[in-house]
Amino acid sequence: MDKPLKTPPPYPIASVDHALRAATILQLEGGATVAQLAERLGVARSTAHRILAMLVYRDFAVRGEDRTYRAGPVLELAAHSRSLVSRLRVMALPHLHRVVELLEETANLIVRAGDTARFIASVECRQALRVGSREGMVFPAHRTTAGLLLLADLADEELEDVYAIERYRDRPADRPDLARLRPELRRLRRNGFAVNRERSERGLVAVGVPVRDRDGTALAGLSVSMPSVRYDPQRLRSLVATLEAAAHALEEDLADQP
Repeated sequence: MDKPLKTPPPYPIASVDHALRAATILQLEGGATVAQLAERLGVARSTAHRILAMLVYRDFAVRGEDRTYRAGPVLELAAHSRSLVSRLRVMALPHLHRVVELLEETANLIVRAGDTARFIASVECRQALRVGSREGMVFPAHRTTAGLLLLADLADEELEDVYAIERYRDRPADRPDLARLRPELRRLRRNGFAVNRERSERGLVAVGVPVRDRDGTALAGLSVSMPSVRYDPQRLRSLVATLEAAAHALEEDLADQP
């Protein structure tokens, strides 16, 4: 039986439609220039440029040195299945809200996809000065708290594969120095938590712990983010304890599911 034709919404938003079509073109066709995208969408080049700039900002696109835009990390195939990511997010949200209530800072859940870390859930605190939601955004894994914890769970050969030199031929500056990264990952593995002081963003400090499955494999990272002016190292033990309690509670919820 044929699927029914899709009915367009009664009040379509042209700018949203253009952005979604642009993202689809980049994902399925490999890339496009501003001029090519403007022609495909039937819009002015200035409009196409603004659309692409927003897609780049939200990690749906990346701009190459040849001025061609290609699919960004958000559109790349994730290492996790959609069902697992969806389940993780839904089950984590109550625990993230509890962390925010206890610590009065923004809480996040992050998964790793290759050499990137993606925020799949984020709950903001209510303080006037706070870290905003990063949900849906993607960062280099070695520059985020949870990303480092998830990298620390890899065997040496797996880490080598993630950061294989051939993967960085077009962006060698983005490849971390593994000689410096490995000792840090070993230390994080021993400690069981990570602290990120302005490594991913200026003025931000994050503390995180891993979330593991029944076999002990790290599935995600649970973190709390705060303005650096409010971070007190004396509170670190309390922050980690609160995060570990939330992570263990989430692990129990996951274990109860088929």
